Amino acid sequence: MNLRQITIKDQLELKKVYFDSIQSLDEKIYSKEQKRAWSSQAWNNQNFNQSITQGKGWLLSEQRIIIAFATRYPNNRIALFYCKGEFQRKGCGSKLLNKLEDDAKKEGLDSLSTEASLISYKLFLRNEWEIIRKEKVIINNIFFERYKMAKIIK
Repeated sequence: MNLRQITIKDQLELKKVYFDSIQSLDEKIYSKEQKRAWSSQAWNNQNFNQSITQGKGWLLSEQRIIIAFATRYPNNRIALFYCKGEFQRKGCGSKLLNKLEDDAKKEGLDSLSTEASLISYKLFLRNEWEIIRKEKVIINNIFFERYKMAKIIK
């Protein structure tokens, strides 16, 4: 796996990874309706675009194909954190999370926050993040639960 910084040229491929990541989720955790509502955000959500164009992020690729990515936007928040379905649970998330945390430390940040899905929050917990609260949000008129999380970085 190759790790490199995200550039504006990666935007379309990152949207494809995002879409694939969500569509491959287990329907015992997220329904078809939830996956449809959530994955559509890649194509019509200004926050998604800003996280890529104005945020700081890293991607993993194999044979020049992007398989996972993560961004910070604003600077102290992990905004996007996604991996293609066939590469999930193979260390991509840990590698990206460690890189984001290391960069934040180097930049002098004291903490990071995120809103983690019912899937990703376990990875954050394994990496010493704390749950602030469980929250409900609406995306395209569909309810979702997620976890507001934070970590003090030293």
